[in-house]
Amino acid sequence: MTEGDSRMIEVAGHDIHLWEAGQGPTVILLHGAGGNLRDFTFHLAPALAARYRVIAFDRPGLGLSQSLGRGRESPAEQAEILSRAATRLGVTQAVIVGHSYGGAVAMAWALNHADQAAAIVSLAGATHPWDGGLGAYYAMTGSRLGGLTIVPLIANLVPRRMAQNTIECIFAPDPVPKGYGGFIRPELTLQSPVLRANGRQVMELLPHVAAMSLRYPDLDLPVEIVHGRADTTVPLTTHSTPLAARVKGANLTILEDAGHMPHHADPEATIAAIDRAADRAGLR
Repeated sequence: MTEGDSRMIEVAGHDIHLWEAGQGPTVILLHGAGGNLRDFTFHLAPALAARYRVIAFDRPGLGLSQSLGRGRESPAEQAEILSRAATRLGVTQAVIVGHSYGGAVAMAWALNHADQAAAIVSLAGATHPWDGGLGAYYAMTGSRLGGLTIVPLIANLVPRRMAQNTIECIFAPDPVPKGYGGFIRPELTLQSPVLRANGRQVMELLPHVAAMSLRYPDLDLPVEIVHGRADTTVPLTTHSTPLAARVKGANLTILEDAGHMPHHADPEATIAAIDRAADRAGLR
């Protein structure tokens, strides 16, 4: 397995944590809500590093990366600072891969930094508006009052087994890979600042993807989409099906029995989508 370089860089006064390995065309990996870059470095990033230069970021406010602050955490603002981080690393063009919430950031990257985003791969990406709310958990952790009162209780009192149950729910109906629960380091997610930032980002996402979705038909770059039909967290028909219809030439791969973690459920299909994106962009 490829060993990566894990380090911090400062961008616009904010500390951004990244993992980097490999040589070749650049692939940038953006994790989902409540996660961190270790979701990718568990398997996908080392596998890709055999043929690509792979850069995985902790998105602002999550993992070890510094928050941009309340009111400055939209997908577009996250894409802006991560694009600047990539430029600092000498990246001119890259395949941008986003999972779940990271899919929204990847699409913002494509819309606002088209010179750097050579292609997009959306893995169960949250890309379109949806009906209904997000439940009490995000309402509490994303609010100012909940951030002051409920979040410290969650951070200090949630037992490790409950964290494992949450991971199992995210993967369902797929099994959690052996060793994943410890590798992902749930304690990174259960820090009060991370819980607050994640809650805010998720609660504020809807209007941003609603506005972004109107611009998708203007995109002129390869877009590959991988989504599990059994995903109940970010439903296929709400997000990836309309994305494939709105972006000219987008290619949708449906994993029939997979849930919300397609890069773990079918890493071969995920890598194939990244290869196609790189080929279509002329990077390989």
